[in-house]
Amino acid sequence: MNGESFVAFDLGAESGRSILGTLDSGRLTIRQLARFPNEMKTLDGHLHWDAHALFGEMKNGLRLCAASGIHPTSVGVDTWGVDFGLLGRDGNLVEQPYSYRDSRTDGMVERFFERVPRQRIYELTGIQFMQLNTLFQLFAAEQLDPGFFDRVERLLFMPDLFNYYLSGVIRSEYSISTTSQLFNPLTKTWETELFDGLQIPVSIMQAIVEPGTMLGTLRGDLAESLSLSGVGVTAVASHDTASAIASIPAGGENWAYISSGTWSLMGVEIAAPIISAEALASNFTNEGGVCGSIRFLKNIMGLWPLQQCRKDWSEVARYDYEGLVKLSEKAEPFRSFIDPDDAIFFHPTSMTEAIRSYCRETRQCQPETHAHFVRCILESLALKYRVTLEQLRRLTGKTIDRIHIIGGGAQNSTLCQFAANATGLPVVAGPVEATAIGNILVQALGHGSVESLRDIRSIVAHSFSPVIYEPVGVEEWEGAFGRFLDTIQARA
Repeated sequence: MNGESFVAFDLGAESGRSILGTLDSGRLTIRQLARFPNEMKTLDGHLHWDAHALFGEMKNGLRLCAASGIHPTSVGVDTWGVDFGLLGRDGNLVEQPYSYRDSRTDGMVERFFERVPRQRIYELTGIQFMQLNTLFQLFAAEQLDPGFFDRVERLLFMPDLFNYYLSGVIRSEYSISTTSQLFNPLTKTWETELFDGLQIPVSIMQAIVEPGTMLGTLRGDLAESLSLSGVGVTAVASHDTASAIASIPAGGENWAYISSGTWSLMGVEIAAPIISAEALASNFTNEGGVCGSIRFLKNIMGLWPLQQCRKDWSEVARYDYEGLVKLSEKAEPFRSFIDPDDAIFFHPTSMTEAIRSYCRETRQCQPETHAHFVRCILESLALKYRVTLEQLRRLTGKTIDRIHIIGGGAQNSTLCQFAANATGLPVVAGPVEATAIGNILVQALGHGSVESLRDIRSIVAHSFSPVIYEPVGVEEWEGAFGRFLDTIQARA
């Protein structure tokens, strides 16, 4: 069926978008209905998301759609991973959802290992250890407020919460569920051993559905107020990275991806999870994708340091991201490096001071100008991609001959070129709106307008033109890579 329209709600940790997609004769066109900020709010000293405000923005996107005379077939929601809302017996939130960057999980990883050992958790879940994981957020909540879960009836991950608000249907979508470190990818069920360790009932979790599952239609009151009766609500690949990876315009198997934004998620697509001692030692994760695929990847602290430096400088200079990237061209190369994944950069009071501190402790030149900071961050991120690429090759045995960069970071031409230079591989950049595109086409898959993941990628390849970056200056980057490794090992 041609000429169908779908609405994607793509919510990121900095901003959200309402995107309209129209599929006609095997080509997809998209246009932005609305863009809105998404900022963490401090409540009683803790960082939270304003779920009600975000849902209000989603309803506004639907109003704009209706005002344009468009009656979409379906809507779908994707968000960042791990965060969740908790519902009480009345079906309402017991509190605004916590942000994964809140400090309440500090020290909780090691404390939980006293209940369930690290190796055992990895054997059960195959998930990378990060203090932000849902597992440790739940443990922190239970430790800091014993008895809290007596008031909790259900846990819904962020996209599942919005699907509930849209349709009234309560389910957990597969790809977002797998980010939690509560899900066993071998049994494809919630792992009861971990809930026993948490001392929280597994009954708060929901039945899991696959990407492309049609949940129902817009709630009656919502549909009536928007004049959009009969619009479907589809559980897409609701972890934003899963939707983004689905939209990669790639053929064959010899490619890696980087979903580039606040985080850089770098990995490969495989058929079955890799859960091994070496994968654990390298801290790789196995997350669910579309059509039964596994996203074997590592979470890298992407453009977060750059975003926070921009925030630090906001009172003296109002940079847009393009201006920041151009600024880096004025700085000398390979002056200093950071490990983007060092804990010092997770939620510092000042990112610029955290970078200076890291450089002092590793006996490097401290950045002196804004250009120095930007160059340091972008070069370090590209070199971290090289480290991760070598780990991927070793762990999977794959021959990787190109890297696809998708998402907002695909617009960062300097970072894309640096990634090609550092890895020695061509970088294929785009589409920029990969997450929304994947969201839309998984809706089409669920409604029978697209038949397979291969069809999705063929549509993307015919609808959007990538930018290709060939590696240059490889010998200089090889020397820098050795210095980078020495620097991060000195800090380890």
